Amino acid sequence: MSEIEKNDSPPAVQPWLVRIPEIFAGIANEVLRKLGAVSSTKLGQDYYLIKTATPSAIRGSEAAKFVRWNLPMDHTWPCNAQKMEGFIEKAAQTLLKKFGERNPQGLFIGTLQPTSPDKYYKGLASNLRGRVLQLFPKLKAATVEEQDPKEETLFCLVGKEGLFCGMQSPRAANGLYAGGSKYIDQDAPDTISRAGAKIAEALHYLLLYRPAMKEGSHWIELGACPGGMTSELLARKQRVTAIDRAPLDTRLDGRPGLKFFLEDVAVFQPKAGTTYDALLCDMNGPPEESIEQVIRLSRFLRPGGLVVFTLKVPRIDSLDEPNELFRLIVSMGKGAGLRLFAQTHLTYNRHEFTLFFETV
Repeated sequence: MSEIEKNDSPPAVQPWLVRIPEIFAGIANEVLRKLGAVSSTKLGQDYYLIKTATPSAIRGSEAAKFVRWNLPMDHTWPCNAQKMEGFIEKAAQTLLKKFGERNPQGLFIGTLQPTSPDKYYKGLASNLRGRVLQLFPKLKAATVEEQDPKEETLFCLVGKEGLFCGMQSPRAANGLYAGGSKYIDQDAPDTISRAGAKIAEALHYLLLYRPAMKEGSHWIELGACPGGMTSELLARKQRVTAIDRAPLDTRLDGRPGLKFFLEDVAVFQPKAGTTYDALLCDMNGPPEESIEQVIRLSRFLRPGGLVVFTLKVPRIDSLDEPNELFRLIVSMGKGAGLRLFAQTHLTYNRHEFTLFFETV
């Protein structure tokens, strides 16, 4: 074959696992096309096993924001583990053979149905990990939080469709856990709102890019009512200046570290000399108006200060409208000295994305 003929050969397709949240199921096929998928098989709750010749699009295209998590498929084993004798031992020995010499920093196994009430596969994932850890040499990262976001981890997902494994850094995969970011259960009777789970998951996701916020860090929260996020931040020993036209839940009355201003965000003005470490905005309403208030108040952030912004999209019938709105919000932030460094779709997000900026 001549050199010209070699160069004209089509790029090889690669197997990949992508997680597209169920809320985006109506546009999943469009997302997969933008990712260059030449074939796809639905797995579990919202996973798709695809073959693509352009894996860079999974993280570098406008469709990437609709992908919560991704993993190259270095090993796939379609099977029914529940009916297979000796599955754990067979799978563990295979993982050692295929990945042992690649020296992953850690090994984490999840399920293809992470919110299913059926505990079988959760138990299987735990037992399989326990057996593999007996076979592997000592790994540097025993817990998800101990991972270096830029070093490769062996991630596996198991379900009724089989076992699916690959190695990639948590940052490239877009999550520290196998399957994404940390799922936060918000069924406790004293929960103020599901928004608390959103900020808890967002802060865990942030470990991919920044150290955890120090105790006593000062947040300004825009549109805080009823106080789900406020409560979560206070529980983490953060200080919060919360602003809203509506009152907070009375359970927050008198909480140490909280200052609440019952007024419109648009008229709130911090005292001269005030500085904040982070700004949180989960306000409803047009995102163009919300980001304007973020920009106005971001000048009170210290250098390198954090902004966590929920981009609420009126509807998602296609990729075009949310992408156009996303570009607008990012452009407005950039023009005011806010650099977007990460984005994701959290478990409790609906037609919305969580954006992370920092002051420059």
